[in-house]
Amino acid sequence: MRAEIIQVEHGYTATFERQFEASLEQVWAMLTDNEQLQLWFSELRVEKLEKGGFLSFNMGDGTFDNMTITDYQEGKIMAFEWAEDEVRFEIEQEGSGTKLKLIEFISRFTPHTARDLAGWHVCLDVIEALLEGKSIEREKEWELEYPEYQRLVESMGVTFD
Repeated sequence: MRAEIIQVEHGYTATFERQFEASLEQVWAMLTDNEQLQLWFSELRVEKLEKGGFLSFNMGDGTFDNMTITDYQEGKIMAFEWAEDEVRFEIEQEGSGTKLKLIEFISRFTPHTARDLAGWHVCLDVIEALLEGKSIEREKEWELEYPEYQRLVESMGVTFD
């Protein structure tokens, strides 16, 4: 399911919701355990897992960008800086599975926004596949989703500075 993007007072929110047939502990580990995290987002690493702690993002050129954890509740919430924006994961047990909500708070759209949104979409697809013991072709999925997110962003009538 694609993200729902809405305009809010200070920008936009993009909300992705997924239901996994996996335990809350399994889903939480995908987000916070570096071995699991590397399977779906190899550039990202948890360095200090607590509010005020940080994640590091491998920029691919030998440098790392540290992103502060802005909200953290063990087994429930992890939010962190994402450049000028914020990414927030919320999980809760729902029935025999787990509901995951990813919310990106976007201060302003840039030419890169649709790429990020398609990337988050595919990341969630990869998490689902991993939890189900399957695999997907990440690049192929991204190539399918990116044009859809471009259209979605353009439909919002945004212009780039």
